[in-house]
Amino acid sequence: MSASSEVEVLGDPRPEGAPAGQWWPPVALDPHWIDAHAADADILHIHFGTESFTPERLQATIDAAHDAGWPVVFTVHDLVHPQLVDQDGYQRQLDVLVPGADALLTLTPGAAVEIARRWDRRAEVVAHPALLDTPPRAPRRARGDKAFRVGMHLKDLRSNIAAEQMVGALDAALDRLAAGGLDAVGEVRMHRRVRDTRVRDRVRELCRRSDRITLVEHDRLGDDDLAAALAALDACVLPYGYGTHSGWLELCWDLGVPVAAPSTGYYADQHAHPSVASFTAGAGGEALATTLGQLADSPGSTRAGTRARAEQLRQRHEQRVVDDLAVATAHAELYRRLLEKN
Repeated sequence: MSASSEVEVLGDPRPEGAPAGQWWPPVALDPHWIDAHAADADILHIHFGTESFTPERLQATIDAAHDAGWPVVFTVHDLVHPQLVDQDGYQRQLDVLVPGADALLTLTPGAAVEIARRWDRRAEVVAHPALLDTPPRAPRRARGDKAFRVGMHLKDLRSNIAAEQMVGALDAALDRLAAGGLDAVGEVRMHRRVRDTRVRDRVRELCRRSDRITLVEHDRLGDDDLAAALAALDACVLPYGYGTHSGWLELCWDLGVPVAAPSTGYYADQHAHPSVASFTAGAGGEALATTLGQLADSPGSTRAGTRARAEQLRQRHEQRVVDDLAVATAHAELYRRLLEKN
């Protein structure tokens, strides 16, 4: 029996009248919903969405799960919440969830060490699964295009995106790389609808003044269009001022795109590979230029549209199949142990 066949994941309950495709606070974290559906599940596994609730409400959720006979598993994706500026409320939520869960998972060894230090709890490290079921066709490179193409996606300017600082650093880094003989160009992408129009206008001005950056504004891309945009890059810079782990980095990994990640959080821990490199956020263009230069020169990095990139995509997809089976097995074994103890 496969690990996936042992586990049935129930669908996310939809609130009455909620439009399709719209996010809502997880109904399964409602203590009354748990009471009403105690016979429908065996385990409560919490991932995201807790920021919508007070610490007291989350304690009631854990208590309701335990009253229903459900062990609680919490995957600690975020030790610092990327959607929030004021972290106090989220840290108080973690002070409920981390001690209250029956078992903890996290994505990287560094995060596990911090969890042990802060709460004296052991978190099992289980890597992030693949985000792409099949590798996309590698895009062709235009004949004669030898530029080293660096992308930076600002999305909707959520709280942890240090847009002005990172775009400024990218501009300076590209100039340094060009001065050193590497023809490097930048592509900054940003949603048309953003959370901070003042920052948007400043980003527009920074890109307008740059000789090497092109700004692309668009609506939120669908999965295929996003994968195609990323796959055309020779490197991607994560523009985060703070955070813990990155699904964006995982998507770049699936696409074979080298990543320059800020040294905050545990981004670089997600893949110990030369195509994932760190730079010190706030250190300016020199630090970022050094990291991008390392990625450009690394034998572990590949360029968009090359045979090497296509081969890397194939190899990574094959390895992801193996790794994802290990991830599913780790979850199934954890659930089995908890149910045997319960």
